[in-house]
Amino acid sequence: MKNFSCNKYVIPYTVLVILTSGTSFQLVVGQSEISPVLLVPMAQSGESIYLAWSGNDTGIPEIMFRASNDNGITFGEKINLSNSTTSDSINPQITASGDNVLVSWWENNQTFQEPVIRISTDRGNNFGPILNLSTNDTLETWITYYQSNT
Repeated sequence: MKNFSCNKYVIPYTVLVILTSGTSFQLVVGQSEISPVLLVPMAQSGESIYLAWSGNDTGIPEIMFRASNDNGITFGEKINLSNSTTSDSINPQITASGDNVLVSWWENNQTFQEPVIRISTDRGNNFGPILNLSTNDTLETWITYYQSNT
């Protein structure tokens, strides 16, 4: 059992992996009597399972990522996708198809709230740059990155 800090309270939690339909998994960070259930956004493609969540290891919420390429038997190292120092990285969403993994989230501080995305074309081993979805240069930045890495 680990402790989860939530505002002023330290709440014990456990992690459960639930088989929901054949090969679909749902990771649930469990609850005590006073805490809500937190669902970790997850995607699956073939034997690969991908997780993304907002962690607070540095004192600022960051988007963390882990991948398994053996149906969840083992997972690779945790990767910090956001590395934000001036904003909170929150509300991650994740999807996968073939070797492609897309993780989006919101960068939020007192003066702005912007949607961003990072894309992997190699099953989560490497990710392209953070793309700001509210600017016009996003597609050009992604095409440049993709062409130089394929």
